[in-house]
Amino acid sequence: MISNLTPTHIHLLLNHVPTIGFGIALGLFIGALVSRSDDLKKAALTVLVVVATLTLPTYITGNAAQESVQDLPGVSRTLIETHEGAALLSFIFMEITGAVAWLALWQFHRRSRITTRTLGAVLVLSLVTMGLVARAANVGGEIRHTEIQLATESTTSEGPIGRDIATWVKAVPWVWPAAESLHFIGLSLLMGVVLLIDLRMLGFMKQVSVHALDRLIPWGVLGFGLNVVTGMLFFVAAPEQYTQNIAFFWKVGLMIVAVFNGLYFTVWDKAWALAPGADAAPLSKVMAASALVLWVGVMYYGSMLPFIGNAF
Repeated sequence: MISNLTPTHIHLLLNHVPTIGFGIALGLFIGALVSRSDDLKKAALTVLVVVATLTLPTYITGNAAQESVQDLPGVSRTLIETHEGAALLSFIFMEITGAVAWLALWQFHRRSRITTRTLGAVLVLSLVTMGLVARAANVGGEIRHTEIQLATESTTSEGPIGRDIATWVKAVPWVWPAAESLHFIGLSLLMGVVLLIDLRMLGFMKQVSVHALDRLIPWGVLGFGLNVVTGMLFFVAAPEQYTQNIAFFWKVGLMIVAVFNGLYFTVWDKAWALAPGADAAPLSKVMAASALVLWVGVMYYGSMLPFIGNAF
């Protein structure tokens, strides 16, 4: 049964995560602010990061789902286009919200507190994102449920946003090469930080305190953010090169697990308190070694896109 799992099935499995999961996270976060509970804040922020991470495969498998239903009787192409644009807009805000939520978690583990400004930013972004996600989900539900479709359909302003971006990326000669350059800069930032921290966890450079290396993590996250932004530009511009490419889905799958690995170090692992010369716990070493394997796997499948999946 697993061998018959397609991107369309994955989309159907995950498409409620950005709505229900994010709604739960938002409720927890508001409850944490009201109760002023640090533990509840950490839990809510963690769920926000998890939901933002799982929204990536939800979004990219949406193109495969579109290809599966667009020619079926009763399916409205206008609604599909509207859902496409609404989903992209909500995805953008979801990832921004997830990034700021991670920043709040990082602040907490370094300083044992989160600044009011960061908490306010998470709240505002979460409320906006919840509205956008609900809008995308509502339009998506109408595509196959003709009984709830409006009598007249019109493509709203967010409908063409994805196709406008695709046209811009493909029509302007310098955009794709510039995005490629930024993609490799982001990868260099990310892998540089990952190597330094994970090698320290594994027992190299023991004279350096992990707390000092921890200050580099935002640079690694910045590199990851550059990769996500530029990678999505490539995907939006030419989704057909990726939606049927097994190497692409392996890359995304490994990247998601690697993000969860990094979230473990941010929220639960106590290795940041290690003094110079101290050895990390066995579990920390296992997680550090697995992080190296995961990110090397991400790079491998990214490099193999033209060869394994014939993407280009």
